[in-house]
Amino acid sequence: MKIHPLITKTEELADLCERLAKSEFVCVDTEFMRENTYYPLLCLVQLGNEEEAAAIDPLAEGIDLTPMLELFCNNEDILKVFHAGGQDVEIIYNLTGRTPHPIFDTQIAMMAVSQSEQIGYANLVESWMGKQIDKGARFTDWSRRPLTERQIEYAIGDVTYLAKIFPRLLKKLIKTGRGSWLNAEMEKLADPANYANDLETAWHRIRPPSRSAVVLGRLKAIAAWRESEAQAKDIPRGRIMRDETLADVASHPPKAQAELAKVRGLSQAWKDNDIGKRLMKVLAKAEPLPADELPDKPKRGAPLGKEGALVADLLKLLLKIRSREIDVASRLLTRSDELEALAAGVRDLPVLQGWRYDIFGRDALDLVEGKLAFAVENGRLKMTHIDDVVADAAQEPTADAAE
Repeated sequence: MKIHPLITKTEELADLCERLAKSEFVCVDTEFMRENTYYPLLCLVQLGNEEEAAAIDPLAEGIDLTPMLELFCNNEDILKVFHAGGQDVEIIYNLTGRTPHPIFDTQIAMMAVSQSEQIGYANLVESWMGKQIDKGARFTDWSRRPLTERQIEYAIGDVTYLAKIFPRLLKKLIKTGRGSWLNAEMEKLADPANYANDLETAWHRIRPPSRSAVVLGRLKAIAAWRESEAQAKDIPRGRIMRDETLADVASHPPKAQAELAKVRGLSQAWKDNDIGKRLMKVLAKAEPLPADELPDKPKRGAPLGKEGALVADLLKLLLKIRSREIDVASRLLTRSDELEALAAGVRDLPVLQGWRYDIFGRDALDLVEGKLAFAVENGRLKMTHIDDVVADAAQEPTADAAE
């Protein structure tokens, strides 16, 4: 594989992207800094396929990233391959208002061929390539220039190994017939709605302290205000106010600005500074959340009770057994809250639909309905259908018949 010197010129980038556009896939990774800013600062981009790889310096004077961004967002013929690519996709969205498509994430894909929930890149490389990655450059300051050779070598390694692993992983997915399991997961990763900093929906990322329309109305108003403050100052939203503090203010709003000094998580200065005044104005104007915006009640079914809780525990045990049997991450099949809902009588669930029903949901439903039991064979737990046990027993000769 050819490794290019650090690309700092638009012409060099355009030539690289023109060559990569002829490939079936391109591996993508980024290095960025976001500790002190609202928007992540893109510091380095790594691109590669099976033949070549390069690092691009987006902070280089005069460089135009348009050829690369068009490759990501305008070329549907080439698959963009990431590992744990959520933050990389977010950066691309911030630059273009669009997301790369089509997209493939090897961390997500590994859930379909192993029991790994969130395998890290170093573990992925060691698993597939038998090589250990030097992590020494991982937490360096990527915004500082000039970049060292060690930094660049480390960064490019994130796509050179990926370009070798991806075809092998894809081959395994095709061989096992599990590629279709991942379609919805990949589309979800590429959904622009996941990355839009919409003030109106900013409150969705906060755990609601109540289902009260009044409280939720305040929560929505404060969350939108915090988002606009953070964007204007280009600082992390948590520097304005932490989520738990925001939820507390929404639940127990102060009647006067002076009371802000008593709110846990806010400094004494809030009682008479400008940001405190702006917050109080937002609280004064907040209106109850409209009925059509109220969050849906979780699908819980009837209260579980002791028996239902036992059924939920059995479902979780069944999930562990099935995940082990077929070597798949349990999180790809279902979640604990979904199993609890199933135990409580809810049937409109993803686990009872499509491939998940075929792989796990049918047996889960049989367990709830008393048609499935556990047995131990050769020291290992296994699932046994009651109908099969009864049929086998009926076929066994009795002692009298044997005589």
